[in-house]
Amino acid sequence: MTRLDLEGLGFAQGAHILVERALRGLPPGDRLHVVGHDPALAVHLRGWCRSRGHVFSADQHGSLVSPGPAERQRWAGAERAGGPRPDGIVRRPPPHWGLAARGALVEAGGPTPVGFDIADRDVVWADLAPRLYAHAAAAQWDPAVAVDWSAATELPEDIEAAVVQVMTYLVENEQAALVIPARLLARIHPHFREVQQLLAVQAADEARHIEVFSRRALLTGSELGTSSAGGRASLTSLLFEADFSLASFLLSVLGEGAFLALLAFLDEHAPDPVTRQVTRLARVDEARHVAFGVAHLEHQAALDPTLRGRLRAAVERRHDALVDTAGLNADVYDALVVLAAGEWTPAAIARGYAAVQRLQAAMDDGRRQRLERLGFPPDEAAELSALHTRNFM
Repeated sequence: MTRLDLEGLGFAQGAHILVERALRGLPPGDRLHVVGHDPALAVHLRGWCRSRGHVFSADQHGSLVSPGPAERQRWAGAERAGGPRPDGIVRRPPPHWGLAARGALVEAGGPTPVGFDIADRDVVWADLAPRLYAHAAAAQWDPAVAVDWSAATELPEDIEAAVVQVMTYLVENEQAALVIPARLLARIHPHFREVQQLLAVQAADEARHIEVFSRRALLTGSELGTSSAGGRASLTSLLFEADFSLASFLLSVLGEGAFLALLAFLDEHAPDPVTRQVTRLARVDEARHVAFGVAHLEHQAALDPTLRGRLRAAVERRHDALVDTAGLNADVYDALVVLAAGEWTPAAIARGYAAVQRLQAAMDDGRRQRLERLGFPPDEAAELSALHTRNFM
């Protein structure tokens, strides 16, 4: 018989923890001899044993506890929720696992299963996700520290107006890029926690971009620029895509992929240090978003031969929905020309216009390369890239 001396520890101070530990180590049929000098020990121990299904008795030397079947029965139907590491992920976690940590021993019963409708590994996973999340967590930056806001340079009024217009446009697009991963995040089964974590950081990235672009726009006291109906229609069309892979494709692979070229353009042609800093910082984050989108779709394309057909249909469907809209806000296009020109001479404007055309060509080239990575032949990649929204995102 095993002896446990609780000394002065009572059940009001956690004595049950030591009793439970001692009972777990007992062989079947054995008893635990519990002693201690807390005045209420016997009363509390008797009640605790009754609640747990253990057998309690007492003699002149203390209390005797025999493990009852209740605790064993409680975990008889339990199962492991896969394994804690990525190699322990199951393809389709059952709904009743709910919010249990991956790898935990899940007690049978419990609350009504939570409706996580994205609950298939092949729909959400990318082997790159754990590494991308680790990189994302380490690469977070503080807008108040990472940007030297005191480095602002006083610009001519019309150049500052061009910066403000572009920043207004960036904020509008980043708001869509925040909402979409946030919506998807809430639908993913927690078993795929690395993807959840990555999307949570992606939403945080976009929130930070909205902050720095807004702050740059307002740096000199200007009002924000214009928001076109066509631009908002283009972004709103992204919100209607409920399929995880198609939403990732339209937003991250095509839209944010194009934004990598735009942010590089703004880095090159920024008229002041603050504009250069905020676009450069955002570009690093956006590259990570694009990397996950591509990796996820490469993973799924290897498993689903119908994926490319669905991706094509998504591009065509969005193009048809936006065919009658004006596309990119003309104020934004002109602002990009002005920033690339740097001055108001005819020759400079011509250079700026040519630079924006090269930007559009670079966006097209990047889209075609990513589409080819997903298995589209070059001619089909070029065709689909040409159908992408004129609003860039």
